Amino acid sequence: MAAGGGGPAVSPMATPSWAVRIRGADGEIAGAGILLTPQWVLTCAHVVDRTADVMTAEFVGAVGHGVPAVPARLERDAYVPETLDADGDPSGDVALLRLERPRPAEETVRLHRLSAPNREVRMYGFPYEHNGGIWFRATAVGVCGRDGQVQLIPASPGELASPGCSGAGVADSDTGEVIGMVLSGQEDRHGNRFSFMSPVETIVRHLPRLDPVTTGPSAVDPQLRSTADDILPELLDRPFAQRLAAWLRDDGSQVKISVVRHGDAAREATLRRAITLADRELRTPVSVDRASLDPPGTVPSAGGHDLAVYAEGRTSAGIAERIAERLGLPHPEEAPLERIRAARAILNLVVVGVDEAVDPLGVLDLLDVLRADGSRLLLVLRTAGDCHRRAREQLLTGPERGRRARLVERLKEITGPLAEDLRERLAAVAPQGLRPLDSDLVAAHAALADLLRAADAADHDGEGQGEALLGPGPDLARYERLADRVEGRLTAGVAALDRLRDRRDELAGRLRSYQVMHQHSLRGEEDPAVDGLYLRAHTLLRARPCDVRAAEAAVDAYTRRVDGHAGATGPVARDGHGARDGHEDGYGSGDGRGARDGDSGEDGRGARDAYGARDVHGARDGHGRGDDGRGARPGHGTGDGRGGGDGQRAGDGYGARDGHGPGDDGRGARPGHGTGDGHETGDGGGDGQRAGDGYGAQDIHGAQDGHGRGDDGRGARPGHGTGDGRGAGDG
Repeated sequence: MAAGGGGPAVSPMATPSWAVRIRGADGEIAGAGILLTPQWVLTCAHVVDRTADVMTAEFVGAVGHGVPAVPARLERDAYVPETLDADGDPSGDVALLRLERPRPAEETVRLHRLSAPNREVRMYGFPYEHNGGIWFRATAVGVCGRDGQVQLIPASPGELASPGCSGAGVADSDTGEVIGMVLSGQEDRHGNRFSFMSPVETIVRHLPRLDPVTTGPSAVDPQLRSTADDILPELLDRPFAQRLAAWLRDDGSQVKISVVRHGDAAREATLRRAITLADRELRTPVSVDRASLDPPGTVPSAGGHDLAVYAEGRTSAGIAERIAERLGLPHPEEAPLERIRAARAILNLVVVGVDEAVDPLGVLDLLDVLRADGSRLLLVLRTAGDCHRRAREQLLTGPERGRRARLVERLKEITGPLAEDLRERLAAVAPQGLRPLDSDLVAAHAALADLLRAADAADHDGEGQGEALLGPGPDLARYERLADRVEGRLTAGVAALDRLRDRRDELAGRLRSYQVMHQHSLRGEEDPAVDGLYLRAHTLLRARPCDVRAAEAAVDAYTRRVDGHAGATGPVARDGHGARDGHEDGYGSGDGRGARDGDSGEDGRGARDAYGARDVHGARDGHGRGDDGRGARPGHGTGDGRGGGDGQRAGDGYGARDGHGPGDDGRGARPGHGTGDGHETGDGGGDGQRAGDGYGAQDIHGAQDGHGRGDDGRGARPGHGTGDGRGAGDG
């Protein structure tokens, strides 16, 4: 058998020798199987064509280059088709095939009982796209249905078990043991993708003949299994059975402690019945298929526990070893408690007779380790003595007090600082698109008050039977969910309001900058219409709480009006960027930069004597304002060149009459950067920086004969803006 019969494959990357590809009578791949003995192949019942006389089993992991194919027939007494109960829960779907020729024993594998929750597993199947075989990875997440099937979550969306995988062995990733068989994979209407497996205990219950090829101890110690006498109606303690079934169905309580005294036949029988029915392998077919025959609420789901231990006469170390074995924890040379602590494994554990163990306090310490990691515990003691009180304090009331105290502090944080953060934001800005959170805060305050009232209440026994309960105290799990919900909503609300506050501040900055520019352009004049728009935006931004949407609309109206005003008299004012007498006299005014009458209308982008004025880049009388301009009478660009008659500042400056640089022998040569006959003839002399009549043509940068070339220049004769210059007639 593989790895000594039931162990992992030689390499986890290799094709397992026990993986079988099954073809129907038509030659098409029908599914997968597991070679358990030289002649038996386990598969799903729905893979088998009962009408076919023979199928074919192919052994893709066999030694050698070929793939042996062996005829296989259905074992008629080992066929359990899938059935659905009244609730639609599936059951069964297992079958055995018998090979006509046996395979080598070393290719086989044994099934292995192992606690499945939260285990990483792999399965080897034969989907259509990978019919040579491929591994699929998944996580076993929990029991579903009354047959004890286990739900698998694919490790990635592409690893959902698909047709061709049914019947594949499910191997535990840590140990390599085959712990189940793939049943199906499906995607629900919400897009969730699942696979399902039948664990080994369920398979063995349906096919008891497989017990000899199954390893691993049973999940239930023999002393805790039902006997023939337990079925007597008078031996059913119905209220106790209902409470046990509720815990085994996960009623939300992590720890349950009960007292079942020796000699209490009804309670003892009821306890054994609940443990047996909750085990996948021991559960009776009647309880699976016809639960209505049992009293309502007394039948737990299969797989309700992972292990049931009888503690009487055993040491805590022995119990720990039993748990470690069930969990499949490696390294047996280490102490079992340390292996359990390191694994942080989670399981549903029943321990009966805790106070009759060799060292009861050691058992409680072991169970406390499991509880701290999230395991669910059902403890049964024989007396309500010191051990019972210690168990309640250590495992139930103490942790519950700590949990309640943590929840109280969390709710205080929610209703205190977090709520204050929200109120502060709501005082600053009006909520927009944010659902009201008042009801959430009221619920959080009510939960906090309830917890504070119960903080000093003592736990008490239930129903006079020594059963440790929390009494009618607050539902901590429900309040924890409430805290999660309210905290999430408040945190999201604060973040949304912070974004609105940031937007308000951004709008305030924008409004201020526009106002400064506008006032600068007015030069002492008034514009009541624009001032009214500014006042409205300013008032809305200063209001508390600020309606950010309304303020945004008001700021937009103001800035549009300022920008619109620029279309007639400049971006900011009459004597602004393109003013009548300079660079800033109406962005589109006078005889500006574009076209004879302006780049954007009659008066152009630059003023009459503006940016691209009469003869120069920066106007006749200055870079910015003509007679009153930024550059004074000669200015940035006066006379006939970019730097004009007298240059940028004076004399034969930057753009002087006879050169790009100063004097007659300037940087750009004879006519100059934007003068006479060339933008760029010669490198330091001759006829311009480049040629002919230059970049800026006859008289200016954008002058009479073109943007780029004048008569012979880079641009057409008229120039960038037609007429006499880059920006027009005088521009």
